Amino acid sequence: MDFVKTERQPSSWKWVYAVALAGTVVWASGHGQVAAPDVVNFDKIAHFSVFGLMATLTLRSFRREHMVRAVLVVSMFGAIDELHQSFTPGRSMDYHDWLADTLGAILAVVLYHFWPWYRGLLETPVFKPRLRPRNVAAPAVVIAVL
Repeated sequence: MDFVKTERQPSSWKWVYAVALAGTVVWASGHGQVAAPDVVNFDKIAHFSVFGLMATLTLRSFRREHMVRAVLVVSMFGAIDELHQSFTPGRSMDYHDWLADTLGAILAVVLYHFWPWYRGLLETPVFKPRLRPRNVAAPAVVIAVL
């Protein structure tokens, strides 16, 4: 038999995480005041981090070659979210937030694509136990043989 190696298509379930995070962002931006620590520019750090995570989740939903597409999708979502936020009483539209969104998306996508350790960290299942190889003897057995 002749086997052809094909690239696996991303699972449609991977979109669930990106959409859930986007829904949380929309929900939070629709509220008047969001609780945050009293740290200078904490909102920029939060935007950078959350939208970086969203870009990584979006890239996982595409194939890894679509880095630019993932950044554009997340950047456009950030711009639309800022516009949505401008209609919320007590909130305003800030292009610095959108810039933090976009820069976070760019950095996260570049790290995910080019740094195998980071990608491996994000792709490791949380609840799946690691299996021990079958041909490795337990230490007690090795000592008993010696």
